[in-house]
Amino acid sequence: MHPRKLGPSAVHVSPVVFGAWAIGGWMWGGNDEQDSLDAIRASIDHGVNTIDTAAIYGQGYSEELVGRAITGRRDKVVIATKCGRRWDSGKGSDPWPTKDRKGVDVTITSDSRPSSIFYECEQSLKRLGTDVIDVYQIHWPDRTTAIEEAMGAMDALRRQGKIRAIGVSNFDLELLKRAKVAAPALASVQPPYSLIQRRIEKDGSLAFCRENNVGVLCYSPLERGLLAGTVPPERQFKEGDHRATHRFFTTENRQRVLDALQRIRPIAETKGVSLAQLVINWTIHQPGITAALVGARNAEQATHNAGAMNFTLTSDELGQIRHAFDDVSAAMM
Repeated sequence: MHPRKLGPSAVHVSPVVFGAWAIGGWMWGGNDEQDSLDAIRASIDHGVNTIDTAAIYGQGYSEELVGRAITGRRDKVVIATKCGRRWDSGKGSDPWPTKDRKGVDVTITSDSRPSSIFYECEQSLKRLGTDVIDVYQIHWPDRTTAIEEAMGAMDALRRQGKIRAIGVSNFDLELLKRAKVAAPALASVQPPYSLIQRRIEKDGSLAFCRENNVGVLCYSPLERGLLAGTVPPERQFKEGDHRATHRFFTTENRQRVLDALQRIRPIAETKGVSLAQLVINWTIHQPGITAALVGARNAEQATHNAGAMNFTLTSDELGQIRHAFDDVSAAMM
């Protein structure tokens, strides 16, 4: 499956993107460093050309791992990272007292002041070991900074050659429209989207992106592993794993998802693929979706995820998969 052009930019991303949140360890109960490096490299080896990370993932640790993993292969990789979530500034909006990946108390804020964006870009470039970021995204809206100011800073970085494409993440339709006006070069938005979380279909965001040439890099297509069919109702999560308290992971919701997955299992068996691969493939073939971010903890998982790009679903099969989750989506959202 060929790379896809990201909005009006010159960047082309693979339909499956390596999502590097979990390898940062933070909020996922830790990580194995060598497994993380192997996962990134295996992903690249099997056709995934894009890695999505963020400064906040492990408080810089995920970016450092990405930089190490792509040493000697920078020309084969599209790097997407994010700014606007600070654990060290004390400024911005929506303060969130929590702990960093080492268990130290921190307060995370959404900080999109131009000075913060410029500072974060320099730090990310160093951690990633590169002189240009291919896709730079504002991670979350900052309620204390006008989006026009923030987008002006992002466009300045693009004109300076420090980033190739501008993106935003977790922006609602109103903010997305303002961002596009402020920076017509806006190339992408990164929202959550899956068989059970289809908000961007209902609120007009996906239609806006299709009509205005804005790429959509959706995250959580497998809903943190829930849609892979490998999370039984009785499973217990490690300390520090955010899924233990996530509303999608109640016993009732896990069973709902497992029941729906059984309804589409025959399609997976016909194709000779796993349920996870089937769900990923469905996601990357929805109108307006440019790519789906999928995390992996080791080389085996990364290779498996990349395999989701290697088969085709008919329009009837795509419709059957959607229909199997209509009631589940309505109940869980």
